[in-house]
Amino acid sequence: MRADRIFAYGATAGLIGDLLLGDPRRGHPVAAFGRAAAGVERRLWRDHRGWGALHTLVCAGGAASGAALLARAVRGHPAASVALTAAATWSVVGGTSLGREARTIGDALAAGDIDRARERLPHLCGRDPHSLDGPQIARAVVESVAENTSDAVVGALVWGALAGVPGLVGFRAANTLDAMVGHKSPRHRRYGWASARLDDLAGWPGARLTALLAVASGKRPRGAVRAWRADAAKHPSPNAGPVEASFAGALGVRLGGTLAYGGRVEHRPVLNGETGRAVETQDIERAVRLSRRVSALALGVCVAGRLGMALAARRIAERPMAERPVAGTSIAGTSVAGASIAGTSVAGASIAGISMAARSIAGRRRT
Repeated sequence: MRADRIFAYGATAGLIGDLLLGDPRRGHPVAAFGRAAAGVERRLWRDHRGWGALHTLVCAGGAASGAALLARAVRGHPAASVALTAAATWSVVGGTSLGREARTIGDALAAGDIDRARERLPHLCGRDPHSLDGPQIARAVVESVAENTSDAVVGALVWGALAGVPGLVGFRAANTLDAMVGHKSPRHRRYGWASARLDDLAGWPGARLTALLAVASGKRPRGAVRAWRADAAKHPSPNAGPVEASFAGALGVRLGGTLAYGGRVEHRPVLNGETGRAVETQDIERAVRLSRRVSALALGVCVAGRLGMALAARRIAERPMAERPVAGTSIAGTSVAGASIAGTSVAGASIAGISMAARSIAGRRRT
């Protein structure tokens, strides 16, 4: 069985598994990776970027290399390859748990139980919940649903389409390391720099695809495009900006503004401030439904892209040698998803453009 079909069957099965089962309460592979990464940090930590880069290389590189060895071991066994892809996809995506947590908080707010909502908010994001009222909690939930749609679902599918099981696992490892050490605490400001930059780079194509699909599947496509174009660059994160802005426009709400993280207060620009209204409790459910639509579309786009790239590669291989692209030209020039929505590349840029994005991202401020 061809690799493109293995990804198509495995990724679909894995996403269905997440839909039916969600994350396991115990023994989650991502949690096991987190414990291992914490152990590596205890041994390597120095207040220095170089040691942090070594930490990133050991953890993310080790996870991706281990996944590559597993994929190599089952190569030539289609059923085992599909099962491995399905297991990896189920392990790294988290759309169902994201929706459950968001709805739990929404139900608490709807019932007037603000204390319960504050208690559950840290399960979804890193905000300090104690000073937040109901609308502020609802806004935090919608923002987290938007950002995690990219981080927990779409980004993983994009890298799975590009690199199979190693891509799935490597993306989740980078994202997890960023959550652990890629923030601006005194301990991790230097040590976590490499993890933060790697996550920015790995998340770049998935974030643009998420934003495009929010435009395509939301009820206010023009508003989503307008908010994305006007406000995304104002966000301190190069990847959260397009995602949150497009979700804000698609839902017709305002996101951003003042928030608190770990004792520090940030005043972020407002997204979709010109036409959006304040977030209400019922917008949590609307955001979860939009996230589900985006995730389903992302699966279709990534599967189609993988199949399309494989077809293009076979056609090139079948050409006479004189008609083949010259050395240095590759399928990397094909857009990430291999398809377009309303004439725009679904991944927002070609794979070759990622290297250009890296230079841009390196100069942006990290949240």
